[in-house]
Amino acid sequence: MKQSLYESQHQGEWQAFAQQLDALERGKVDGEQSKGFAAAYRRLCQHLALAESRGYSNHLVEYLQQLVLRGHQQFYRHRSPLGTQLIGFLLVGFPRLVRAEWRSVVAASLLFFGSLLGMGVLTYLFPDLIYSVVSPDQVANMERMYDPDARRLGRFGDRGSSDDWAMFGFYIMNNIGIAFQTFASGLLLGLGSLFFLLFNGLMIGAVAGHLTQIGYSETFWSFVIGHGAFELTAIALAGAAGFKLGWALLAPGRLTRGEALRRAASRAVRLVGGVVAFLLLAAFIEAYWSSMTFATPTIKYGVGAALWALVLAYLLLAGRGDHAPD
Repeated sequence: MKQSLYESQHQGEWQAFAQQLDALERGKVDGEQSKGFAAAYRRLCQHLALAESRGYSNHLVEYLQQLVLRGHQQFYRHRSPLGTQLIGFLLVGFPRLVRAEWRSVVAASLLFFGSLLGMGVLTYLFPDLIYSVVSPDQVANMERMYDPDARRLGRFGDRGSSDDWAMFGFYIMNNIGIAFQTFASGLLLGLGSLFFLLFNGLMIGAVAGHLTQIGYSETFWSFVIGHGAFELTAIALAGAAGFKLGWALLAPGRLTRGEALRRAASRAVRLVGGVVAFLLLAAFIEAYWSSMTFATPTIKYGVGAALWALVLAYLLLAGRGDHAPD
């Protein structure tokens, strides 16, 4: 069905629902007037799902998403505690949002993972290239961190097990700082997010290529493969959220730049909420699993591969068939 026909068939219903929402939000609706709200809300969720599956314009999809979000807030205002809403977002809303913003996600992922892989290969083939992006002191520190003879791997490898909690906190602050930097700099017309995606990709790729070239591949890759599934994906998603802000400023369409930015920010901030959850998981895995040497590299590779598969399956499949709002 063409979009114009679809809109003409349901525009009246959407407007009536919006008017009912206005009244509910002002608290001026009695029990009799609120009858039929639940059924109208479910129909609107179905309309949104159809609009997304048929590839209708972003303007229409965003309009329906806003109605669904407002309806969700009213429908569950007295039923859904914060914990339930958070779980619902993580299980359904976040992966659906990532898929809805696939253009930004693909662009950020290609820039980040492409620069990482490209720099890794170049550094492996031309070892001196590492010093063009990493200082000699940093290179020496990286070599100590992933020395095959180290008792523990990663930052502060000589720490005791009692320090794991402190390192968990350190990883959280460090990773969230990188992600927020990548996201917030999108306000610079997207150029800031572009810079930090490339910068982090080149840095990580150079270190990976260097450590592989000098024979530390087993310790390095067995260390990063586990938490990298969540951490690296989170950096790419933070960049996608930043691109969302930048694009709203560059191409606001018929909206003012302020209104376009406000709408983009409401979705970008929700993306960052999922990014934070990913980084919490990454920090926990890095502090309590990645740095341990009691597990063989083979076991770590197996666990890491399973975590990467889990992340991809979650982002691609979670929430499909569930037409509840994000």
